[in-house]
This record gives sequence, structure tokens and C-alpha cells, in this order.
Amino acid sequence: MYQGACLCGAVEVEIHGPISSIIHCHCSLCRKSSGTAFATNGFVQRADFKLVKGEAELSQFAFKPGRLRHFCRHCGSPVYSSNAQDPSRLRLRLGILTTDISERPISHNFYSSKANWEDLDAALPRYDSFEPGR
Repeated sequence: MYQGACLCGAVEVEIHGPISSIIHCHCSLCRKSSGTAFATNGFVQRADFKLVKGEAELSQFAFKPGRLRHFCRHCGSPVYSSNAQDPSRLRLRLGILTTDISERPISHNFYSSKANWEDLDAALPRYDSFEPGR
């Protein structure tokens, strides 16, 4: 089991299953929504995701129809994204996790969109779009 919380602690989550397809996304949308050089995201099964505390503290932003970004309305921490076209999975922002995970990132995505000041030194494969097979 993995545990996580937003910056202010108003929202707490548990993950009762594996985290898959962990990537560092460098697209301009992830950079803007995270305020960082890239966002590290992984997929979890909705059935494995438990909102322990703070359901009423979550707000959402509809990025595109059916695609919602869920975040703490107090501190602004991004928690997860949902997609109506893929209701069985949630895209979790791994920065909210407070416990160590055993899974590891598989790639840097949208590498050609990376911030010009970011110098990547990780030995992960780099793609100009999604990783192969996605």
C-alpha cells in the first residue's frame, strides 16, 4: 500500500495496488500545471485508489471535455487526473506520495518540449511523444 497527501494535508490518499507506466512528462501543459520542469505521473486502477480524507477539499479543472485534473482547493497540490474515456484508471501525480514506491519511471516524454533550462542526465529513453505502446 502507498500513502500520499497534498501539501497542506487536507487531502489524503491510499493506493492498494501497483503504479504503472510511470513517466516524466515535459509537455508544456504538465509544466504549467505543476510549476516545474516536468511532472512525474503514473497510472493506478481506480479500484485501487482510496480517498482517505478530504473529498470535499478537492476541486477540479476540465482541461478538455471528459478530462479532469483534481487538486486540493486549499494548497493547489495536484493529486490525480481522470479521463472519461478511460474510467478504470487514474493518472496519479507521484509527488503527492509520502511512502516509497517500488516501481520506477520508464521514460521522459515530450522531450522536445522540455524547458530550455532543464538539463536531463537520467539514462532513460527519450521520446518526442508518448512512450511506445501507449
